[in-house]
This record gives sequence, structure tokens and C-alpha cells, in this order.
Amino acid sequence: AMLIPALLMGNTCVLKLPATGGLVHILTAAAFAKALPRGVVNFVSGSGRKTMPPIMQTGLVDVFGFIGGTSAMDALIREHPEPHRLKVFAQLAGKNMGIVLPDADLDAAVKQVVLGATSYNGQRCTAIKLVMVHESIADEFVAKLVAAVAKLKGGLPWEEGVAITPLPEPNKPAYLEDLVGDALTKGAALANAKEGGGELRGALMTPAIVDRVTPAMRVFTEEQFGPVVPVAHYSDMADVHAALKESWNGQQAAIFTRDAEAAAPLIDALSSQVGRININMQCGRSPDSVPFSGRRSSAMGTMSVAEAIRGFSIETAVVYPASDKASAAVGEKLSDHSKFLAPVASK
Repeated sequence: AMLIPALLMGNTCVLKLPATGGLVHILTAAAFAKALPRGVVNFVSGSGRKTMPPIMQTGLVDVFGFIGGTSAMDALIREHPEPHRLKVFAQLAGKNMGIVLPDADLDAAVKQVVLGATSYNGQRCTAIKLVMVHESIADEFVAKLVAAVAKLKGGLPWEEGVAITPLPEPNKPAYLEDLVGDALTKGAALANAKEGGGELRGALMTPAIVDRVTPAMRVFTEEQFGPVVPVAHYSDMADVHAALKESWNGQQAAIFTRDAEAAAPLIDALSSQVGRININMQCGRSPDSVPFSGRRSSAMGTMSVAEAIRGFSIETAVVYPASDKASAAVGEKLSDHSKFLAPVASK
């Protein structure tokens, strides 16, 4: 959603390879090397904290596209000598909430929550990372959730039928254990303990369903970015609105209900807080033709092909007095000679 639109608008680009999964971009680099002139796309590898600040310090970066954490993005923006000149497109952290209303179809809601919270190990910004369930249906919901998660097969990515795979970051398992441990010491319950929830086999973690979480627990507010599913119970919609108001998340939310009238107040509240509201479906990414936006600490700018093309270009108007024949004659012929004004499609 960023690189190709930037190239289409005539920019040269520097692509920082990710620390995890960076080898796949070697194939990308080889493809670009065959198709584009030298220097159009430049690849940088290594520690982002070491490689990116010197690039930003040059002041030559006009548009900054970033996917990652807020602290890293803020630090890099501060490295630019003239940050007021910098356009920023950023997709950052998310603590997307799934809200299950009392009238929800629980089987359908559980299916979507499992997909939303555990696909890709829950390691995507668009994952559901906190579930709030009305207390009247919470126990039934959690029981169904435990049964559904128990059916997920763990193993290596190339093994048939595998849904949960080893975590790629070396420090992630310990961090997730700390989050779960913090919640348990403060009164939460590991709902799927009998099914092995939270158990580690090397870097492979069985998804942990942490029930009865509260705002006092770290997992209620921190982005776990892994296979931990926190479930909070609420008795009144005021509890949900309070959690939404206090949340730093501004990416997405999911509402599970069969009642449009009940959903409407939530949609009204969420419309100024998140970029996408999902009804009876998991949080997720749309095709790049659909705006992918966010607020608060989850995004800066909107990612889509159309928005990126605008963002990676500069609006410049060339004007002339049409009433003056000489000026009009010049203006009408400019596109025959100016590269800037030439039609995008080549002959």
C-alpha cells in the first residue's frame, strides 16, 4: 500500500528490511533490480535503531511510511532536522476490542473471535486483543471459546492443518507468560488451563484464554501481540464506554449482536475513536482499495492505494489566463514538452 504507489508517483525509496522475516525481501530486491534503474529502490538491513536515525538525520526523507510501535516512530520523527516538512503514513499498535452483546449469536461470535485473536498467532495489528462480554452470557461464551481453541492444531507452518506456530521473536514467550501471570495474580482465571492453555514447548505457545480480566491487569491495556485472549465481563454498557474512552487504541473494534438498535450507540461512539467498525465479524484488513485508517496511537494517515498516491505526490497547479490568446496557446502546448504535465500513460 506504500511502496508501489510511491514508485508510481516518481519517488525513489529506501526500504528497511524487517528484523523478522527479512530474507523473503531478497527475492523482492532481485525483482526490482531487474525492472528498475539503479538507485530507485534501496534496501537497508540491520538494526532499525542503528540504521534508520542516520537516514532521517539527512533531512532528505520527504515521506515516512512506518509500520511498528509508537515509541520507535516518534523517535525517528524527532531525528529529522525539519519534522514539519515530513509527511507520515503509519500503522502502529492496536488493542482492538471485540464487544459481545447479550443477544449475540454465541457460536458465530466465538468463531469470529477465534479467527480474530489467534490467526497468525494473534501477531497482526488487526487482531482482536481484548474481548468484552456481557456477564449474562460470559460463562457460556468462554466455555464455547475454550472448546473452539482446543481444536486448533499447533506445529510448524508447513505441516498440514496447523493453526498455531512457533513465535518468531526470542523474547515474546517470556513476555506473554508475564502478562498471563500478572492477570492471574490479580484475580483472573486461565479458562483453558486443563487444555494446556499458556503452555510453552520451546517457542510454541498454546493459546491462553484469560478470563475475568479487569483494567487493573496489564493484559487489559497492553498489546500482547501473541496467542493470549483476554476476556472481560461487563454488566452495563457504561463499562464498555469507559474502557473505550480510556483506551489508547484507535484502529478497529468488532460488535457482535443481532439488534441494530443496540449496536447503534456503540457505532456512534466508535465512529470517532477507530478507523473500522466490524459487525459480527473479526477485525481485519480490507483490500488496499478500501481506506485503512486509524486514530489515537494506532495510526497516522490513511493507507490505501488512492490515499498513498496522493500522499506520495505534491499538488502543483500550473495556471494561465485563458482569456489571453498568447498565454492560452502556451498552456495548451505545455503537455507536449513538459515531463511534469505529460499524460501518465505512455504512448
